[in-house]
Amino acid sequence: MPHPSVLIFLWVCLTIAMQSLKATALLFAGVPLLIAAYALSAARLVILLRRTRWIMLSLLLIYGYATPGAAVWASLAQFSPTYEGLSDGLLQLCRLAFALAGLAILLELLSQQQLIGGLYTLAYPLRYLGLSRERIAVRLALTLHYAELAMLDTATNWRTSIEQMLAPAQIKQENIELHTEPLIFRDGLLLLLSFALLVLVWL
Repeated sequence: MPHPSVLIFLWVCLTIAMQSLKATALLFAGVPLLIAAYALSAARLVILLRRTRWIMLSLLLIYGYATPGAAVWASLAQFSPTYEGLSDGLLQLCRLAFALAGLAILLELLSQQQLIGGLYTLAYPLRYLGLSRERIAVRLALTLHYAELAMLDTATNWRTSIEQMLAPAQIKQENIELHTEPLIFRDGLLLLLSFALLVLVWL
């Protein structure tokens, strides 16, 4: 399997590239990705989609009512969403769903340590800006830890969820080990190829 940083960079490039694809090309690239994500990690994909359902609904409503065009229900006049807005909103929902499908595959292939190690490798240029990759990796490890706890939250109602979020955090002294793998020639080629494809899509 390629280096974790390569897989992460591939997902980033794919997500960015999908923002410029039109409907037909987007479906052609995204539907197989969605099927693959469901086959590899159906539970994780469902969790990601369920956790973003309100964002998706809000996105659809914003596009539906903020985009000028022909009203879906003419009798409601300005209180009706537009066909153009709903079309653009559905397109954005597809982009978000396909990006989440790619993320589900990424999280299925990589352990948390590999994910952190991959991001640590990709953050190498930050050292020239005087930023500490180690500190970023530690903060990321803590963020992923609490994000995983939130995803596994089984609270049955929103009040219980809010109470759990507002509860004081239980701080424990833990050692965080950073495992990194060396990049090989093949990984460098894949990184360059991913970047080249991204540039071609945006041109």
